[in-house]
Amino acid sequence: MTLKLRKLIMTTNNYWILLGFLFPFIIEGSERMSGTSGDILAINNYEPLSVNELILKHDQSEYLIIGLPYVSQTSIKKIGAKNIEIQYKDFGESRITIADVSKVNLNAKDRKRANTEAVLIRNAVKTYNTSLSPSFNFINPVEGIISSRYGKKRFINEQPRSPHLALDIAANLGVEVVAPLKGKTILIGDFFYTGNTIIIDHGFGLISSYSHLDSINTKEGEMVQQGDKIGTVGETGRVTGPHLHWTVYLNQEKINPENLLKDNFLLTLF
Repeated sequence: MTLKLRKLIMTTNNYWILLGFLFPFIIEGSERMSGTSGDILAINNYEPLSVNELILKHDQSEYLIIGLPYVSQTSIKKIGAKNIEIQYKDFGESRITIADVSKVNLNAKDRKRANTEAVLIRNAVKTYNTSLSPSFNFINPVEGIISSRYGKKRFINEQPRSPHLALDIAANLGVEVVAPLKGKTILIGDFFYTGNTIIIDHGFGLISSYSHLDSINTKEGEMVQQGDKIGTVGETGRVTGPHLHWTVYLNQEKINPENLLKDNFLLTLF
């Protein structure tokens, strides 16, 4: 693995297999590609977009790695000369009831707090650190049961809200949460919606966050290794019960964390 400017270049012979594991929609020599909300794509024969790019190299070819945003209808995203079709997918819906209605219908003070915290989180997610090289070899951050998947339409107290662009894993209060990948803790806070929250930078625009924690076992600026305990499952913030709300970003797009945990996924591609 070598770094050039602000690009990540991975050159191992086996990386083509890793590309297959992570990125099922690799199309060489085509001007049109497709995927669904939350997918990761590897684009060949790309045009440089900016200095903030995650580039993977196999043999003599380089691939631009991007995350696809959530879409409510099939859309086209233009990347240089490439037309990326983001296909609409119905992920289902989630309906929950929050007993504390002040967490649903915010007063002016709470809304101001929530908006301020949203800015902090957005700024953290914009982090682009070239001193860390992500492997994409994620492990599960917590042992539990998936209670809500990425992409679900949300209704809170029967009110439509923004889609659920994370993975919820239900577990008992106090169950250990670990770092699924090496990284640097860049933000910790007790936020209105997400409660006790940790945000970890894995390098080159790959960011993950862990919310509703009961306790936090890391601090801002600290390096964490894969498998290190970073906190415990809680029910802080706006919740209906103890669980981990796990979000993964790639260059500020919320991608589907579950894709990163599939067992033997690459074997289905050959």
